[in-house]
Amino acid sequence: MNTLMTDILIIGAGPAGMVAAMTAVQYNPDKKVTVIKSYEKSQVPCGIPYVFGKTLGEVEKNAMVCGGGPIADMIEKITDTVQSVNIETKTAVASNHTIKFDKLIFATGSIPFVHQSFQSALNLENVFTINKEYHKVEQLKDHLLDKKKIIIIGTGFIGVELACELASNDKDVTIVGGGHILAGSFDEDMAVKAEEIMVNKGIKLALGQHANHIIEKDRLAAGIELCDGTIIAADVVLLATGYEPNTLLASRAGLKLARYNGIWVDEFMRTKNKDIFAVGDCSGRRDFITRDPSKVMLASTSAAEARVAGSSLYSIKHLKGFNGTIAIFSTMIGDRAFASAGVTEQRAKNEKIDYVSGFFEGINRHPGTIPDASKQSVKLIAMRESGRIIGGQVVGSKEAGEIINIIGLAIESELTLYSIISLQVATQPLLTSAPTTYPIIMAAQMALRNGKTS
Repeated sequence: MNTLMTDILIIGAGPAGMVAAMTAVQYNPDKKVTVIKSYEKSQVPCGIPYVFGKTLGEVEKNAMVCGGGPIADMIEKITDTVQSVNIETKTAVASNHTIKFDKLIFATGSIPFVHQSFQSALNLENVFTINKEYHKVEQLKDHLLDKKKIIIIGTGFIGVELACELASNDKDVTIVGGGHILAGSFDEDMAVKAEEIMVNKGIKLALGQHANHIIEKDRLAAGIELCDGTIIAADVVLLATGYEPNTLLASRAGLKLARYNGIWVDEFMRTKNKDIFAVGDCSGRRDFITRDPSKVMLASTSAAEARVAGSSLYSIKHLKGFNGTIAIFSTMIGDRAFASAGVTEQRAKNEKIDYVSGFFEGINRHPGTIPDASKQSVKLIAMRESGRIIGGQVVGSKEAGEIINIIGLAIESELTLYSIISLQVATQPLLTSAPTTYPIIMAAQMALRNGKTS
C-alpha cells in the first residue's frame, strides 16, 4: 500500500474532474493537485452513441484520456479505485494507495438508472444499460455486431442518438417511451419535426406506450410487452432510461445528500464541510429558473461547476457562484440540429408561469438560393410581464448549436425580449440568415406581439 500526500485530491477524471483539476492548478500553482481514476481510459460521455454507427464507428475514437499540455502535466494522475474516504482524518483509501489530502473534490459522476421493473432483466445477457465505462461500451458494441432487431427503451437524447446511429448500420430499431421523443426538452411542435426524420430513417416509434416488462425466454430477452399488451420482438434490449448520481462513496463518508441523491452543495460547490467539494453529475443541482432540485446531467453544466469549485478551494474568488442549471442541450437527428435551453412551454404551464412565446421560421442563409440554405426555426419563451427570457428551442442546420448558446447566455444574463430586438448581429450571406429576418430577433418580436409586456 503506497501512502501519498497531496494538497488537492479529485476523485474522478471525467469532464468535471479534469476541469476542476486544471482550474485548481491555474488558481493554486503552488499546490499539489492529484486526480485518481478507476480506469486508464474512459469514454467521452456525449460521444458514446456515435461509436455504434458510422459517425465514429470505433470505441477507441471516443476515448477520453487525461491529456497533456503545460497545465495537465502539472497534475498527478493515479489509476486506482477509492474504497473509502475519512473526512475527519482527510484520508482516502484506495485499492493500492492511501492518500492524505487538504482539499477534496468528489467528481464521481453518474451511473445508469434502471427502473425497478427492469432490474431483474439485467441478468439477461442481451439486456444492456448505456454504461460510460470504456470496457462496457466495447462489450456492448461487440454484442450488437451480429444482432438485427434492437429495442431502445428511453426517448431522451442518448436513446434517440443511439437509435439513429444503429439505424445507419442497417439495424431494425424500435424506440419506446412517452408521448414524444425528447419531451423534456422540446415542445410537441418541435419534437414532431425530429420524429418525422427518425421515421424516414426507418426507425419505428412506439410512443405513448411504456414498456410493461421485458419478455424472457431461455435466459434471454425475447422482446418487450407494452402496457396495452402489444408485444415487440427483439434480439437486444437497450435501457437508455437515464442516469443517477454516483454517490455511494460520499454517502458512506457521511456527506449530506440532496433530493435525487446528489451530494448537497452550496453555490460554490462546497459541501457542509468547507474543505470538501462536489462537482458534475454526482452533485445535487438546482434549476436556474425555479431553483427546484434538478435531475439535469450535462457535461457543460459539470464543467461550469468544476470551474467554480477549482477557483474557490482556498478562498471565494467570485461572489456570484453557480446559480443553477439552465438545462441546455443540442443534438443532430439526420442532417438537422435540435437544440433547447431553459423551460419549455409545457413546463412553464406545469410550473404555473405566466409566460409568452414567439416562434419564427426562416432561412439560414441570404438569399435563400445559397446552395446550402435550409429552414431554421426558433422559439423563445419569456415572462409575460417583464419580458425576461426563460427558454428557447432551435431547429435548423449545424449553426443551431451556437444559436442555442446565445439563447442560453440570454437566460443566464436575465435579458429580456426588448434586449433581443435591439441585438446587433454580424450577418453574412454564406454564414447567417438575413439581418432583416434574423431568427432570434424575429422570435422576440413575435413574442412581444403575442403578449403584453411592460
